[in-house]
Amino acid sequence: MPETKKIVIIGAGYAGVHAAKKLAKKYKKDDTVHITLIDRHSYHTMMTELHEVAGGRVEPTAIQYDLRRLFNRTKVNLVTDNVTHVDHDAKTVKTEHGTYDYDHLILGMGAEPNDFGTPGVKEHSFTLWSWHDAVRLRNHIEDIVQEAATVHDEAKRREMLTFAVCGSGFTGIEMVGELIEWRDRLAKDNKINPSEIRLMVIEATPTILNLLNRKNADIAERYMVKQGVEILKSSPIVEVQADSIILKSGKKIPTQTLIWTAGIKANSDAEEYGMEAARAGRLKVNEFMEAEGLKDVYVIGDLAYFEEEEGKPTPQIVQAAEQTGTTAAKSIIANISGGEKQPYKGKYDGFMVSIGARYGVAELMGKIHLKGWLAILVKHLVNLYYFFGIRSGYYAFQYVMHEFFHVKDKRQIFRGTLTRYGNVLWGLPLRIFVAGFWLNEGFSKFFGSENWSRATDGFSEMVGFSGIFNGISNFFSVLSGGIGDDSWLKSDVVKMPFDWLQTANSGATEAVSGATEAVSEFATPILGQSPGWFEAIMRIMLPTPEFTVFMQRMMVFLEIAIGLAILVGLFTWLSSLVSTGFLVMFLFTAMLGWDKVWALPASIALMNGAGRSLGLDYYVVPWLQKTVGRWWYGDVRSIYRDYSGKQSTKGSKKAS
Repeated sequence: MPETKKIVIIGAGYAGVHAAKKLAKKYKKDDTVHITLIDRHSYHTMMTELHEVAGGRVEPTAIQYDLRRLFNRTKVNLVTDNVTHVDHDAKTVKTEHGTYDYDHLILGMGAEPNDFGTPGVKEHSFTLWSWHDAVRLRNHIEDIVQEAATVHDEAKRREMLTFAVCGSGFTGIEMVGELIEWRDRLAKDNKINPSEIRLMVIEATPTILNLLNRKNADIAERYMVKQGVEILKSSPIVEVQADSIILKSGKKIPTQTLIWTAGIKANSDAEEYGMEAARAGRLKVNEFMEAEGLKDVYVIGDLAYFEEEEGKPTPQIVQAAEQTGTTAAKSIIANISGGEKQPYKGKYDGFMVSIGARYGVAELMGKIHLKGWLAILVKHLVNLYYFFGIRSGYYAFQYVMHEFFHVKDKRQIFRGTLTRYGNVLWGLPLRIFVAGFWLNEGFSKFFGSENWSRATDGFSEMVGFSGIFNGISNFFSVLSGGIGDDSWLKSDVVKMPFDWLQTANSGATEAVSGATEAVSEFATPILGQSPGWFEAIMRIMLPTPEFTVFMQRMMVFLEIAIGLAILVGLFTWLSSLVSTGFLVMFLFTAMLGWDKVWALPASIALMNGAGRSLGLDYYVVPWLQKTVGRWWYGDVRSIYRDYSGKQSTKGSKKAS
């Protein structure tokens, strides 16, 4: 039997996830390659969005992506555990609860905040480098504003309502941006004046946002100042106390909230691995992401130190993390499957920083400079592209929902116009009207327009008990006679007003007449004739009269099904989408009159979740989400033990 190869990846950050995805795709059908991903958490954190949680914009779960949902139906084995030791000689990874052999090891534990030895930072400041950091900071801000609102001492109150950020990199500026937009809500909920909440950025260097060019950095700075943010440059912090910050100049700033974003260093766990370190504790690697002095060990992401140019290591940004992860995966593939290794070549498309949900600055490919809502839109597109890279349509959808629809206080680029925080109960009358529209259309074609018209004529005269009784009696009396000769189910005549179908049909005159029936006698079609491009599409979809007649009959049942589904609120979003599609098709077929065009915007409006108010979607959709999610992704857990305990013999040994 062929040799088995075991690949162990430590760390489910951006780099680790990319490496695991790349390897899993390559060896999807190769049972001789085993891939294990170990992380102390059962989820992957969207680190670039930590400020959104800390700043109260999104819920904590919005940036927490469960590893089972990312890797179910792949060959990646998940282990939730803390790594305690790596034995390079024995090629084993030891955790608190097991031991794992490896033939190839990837280290991607990332980085952690660097306090540079500043007294009091660990004890009295808040960091923003993990999901737990973000939740802790969010809770602190809410609690301290609530407490400060009841404090009578003005000095103490000001101290409690002063929020300072140390560091003007992307993390610090994005955190300040969230506080700018959260300020009014915090003030309103606690009945204080927003002007009492003081926001500060404290930077040790003479400039801020030093990864951007000065023009864009200045634009960002002017925006923050306009929003009332105090920016102190060339102001190193030399000590942090429980209730104040002391600057190198001797100035003392009273505050109980310092958010430390001044820099990062390599994960301290790596100190135990006996590997050569460089600046900020990062581990030295070559151009293939191979650890210096060690065989079959790779380092990726923020943990890796590789100088692309002399004195310039790979930047600690998401793009670099993803690309180092891919490089390490390709190196392992070359070792296992043969071929040339590909050296790392960093390709950084640009930098973007958001200052809240509605404003930002961006530099793309060194040439395109954006600001305002357009920069934020590009950031959203980049984030969605990330989900494409890790092949997760589920979390791409969730991202769209929490960034555009589950939004409060207009904290998004469209100022809340897409939010779902509205009462969908008010869509119920519209739902009934659209359902009635389709039921009328469908039953008219089913029974024939003449029979249906006679059956429903009595409803217009239902006055009093006897009138209602007579109207209902007439309705069932007429329809009990069966379907009429003009029913679409009986007719062999093409109803579509397309020349190639009508001339091929012996009943051409009747076809034109039948097509005209689709438009009310009181209405003029919106389009006089079908556009040429649409006819070209329909020639492919409806190639013969016989097939067209068959589709017409199917259309009858589809229209009735749409009407019933919308009426009872079952799969309303999908039904409304199909309704919209049919009406657009009727429009371009020159069969939609002005009297019925209202149903088109109404169908679009019903895609707001209207079926969850007095509809079956209230029960069915959550049940389906749970059932289908469990079937497709498996059971998500807080701890994964796809491999548990001591593994068997070395994976590289030949099976007997």
